[in-house]
Amino acid sequence: MNLYTATITLFLIMNPLGNIPFFITTLQHIAPKRRTRIIVREAVFAFLILALFLFVGRPLLKGLQVTPAALSIAGSIILLLIAIRMIFPPTKGKTEEDAGEPFIVPLAIPMFAGPATMAMVMLMVTQQPEEIWYVFLALVIAWIISSALLIASNWISSLLGKRGLIALERLMGMVLTTIAVQMFLTGIHGYFQL
Repeated sequence: MNLYTATITLFLIMNPLGNIPFFITTLQHIAPKRRTRIIVREAVFAFLILALFLFVGRPLLKGLQVTPAALSIAGSIILLLIAIRMIFPPTKGKTEEDAGEPFIVPLAIPMFAGPATMAMVMLMVTQQPEEIWYVFLALVIAWIISSALLIASNWISSLLGKRGLIALERLMGMVLTTIAVQMFLTGIHGYFQL
């Protein structure tokens, strides 16, 4: 996996364009100037959590005796479920859990740094342990792009409109589906040592 592939994969899993409607709905009762600060704060929390999983994930998995092949297959299943939800979103709309200002949950976790993103950074570093700083760079690039898109969420939403955001999210879901299938095949290949 090269830097481009790793960055695109992490960016797609973070799904900032698909999260724009949720961020807008969650922060609609907060003053516009404060929204930007909240998004930046939540993005920083998400990055710290993902970096923790990147650097601590491999020893944790080794201690649990989880093989890279098992992690690859598990990660592919999670990715496939997320991709299916992106292509075929649930009919019920997302609701606000709390009218107050969000703190870590639900914006940083699970919307920005979700289980699939955590699993993916652990998988990348498990498959290529010697390339940990390379994976970290991919994470930084994907995080910067995702954060910038979420900070500009109101502008992007007005530019693309609701239909444009839905179309873009479904397109990203299709790309994520192919990545999930490839991860599954890689896991099977590694397990059976083909």
